[in-house]
Amino acid sequence: MKTYLATSTLALAAAFNAAPACAQQLVSAGSEIAFTSKQMGVPVDGKFRKFDAKVAFDPKKPEAAAIAFTVDLASVSLGAAETEAEIVKPDWFDTRKFPQATFQSTAVKAAGPGKYEVAGKLTIKGTAQNVVVPVALTQAGASTTAAGSFVLKRLAFRIGDGDWKDTSMVADDVQVRFKLTLTGINAL
Repeated sequence: MKTYLATSTLALAAAFNAAPACAQQLVSAGSEIAFTSKQMGVPVDGKFRKFDAKVAFDPKKPEAAAIAFTVDLASVSLGAAETEAEIVKPDWFDTRKFPQATFQSTAVKAAGPGKYEVAGKLTIKGTAQNVVVPVALTQAGASTTAAGSFVLKRLAFRIGDGDWKDTSMVADDVQVRFKLTLTGINAL
């Protein structure tokens, strides 16, 4: 259940990961992809421990950006071993068949000072959906932080098949939050 939220979060983070290509690097230690789902009305928080991004981004030319993101779905952390063992099964992430969630940008546009809208294809469990993710960039020294959040519909990606399709048990909406630390991005 929590895994579907985490997958959504990773995809979103990829969209927000507006960093430059070759010299631009994701700093894993300062980055996070987290999510919150609701199970029987109770919030359940999770995060992904392993993800990577390939980013080519110039704040002066956002339309030329290329952003690709990959999330290791089996790296989901929900704080409970029993839930983590369940989420990788076929009804949820089916990590044996679909080990990764991916995001590939199709367009990036400025939405105000330090703000961008990243559009692209998010693929989870073999299902691709178009998404648009708002991203805010801030800079401190040589680091740029890309942060944002969005809502993912888990059933659109077949996350929670079988009995888990019942949204009174597990809500369809999953709130995905990301904070990505990048180096090598030009000044905003």
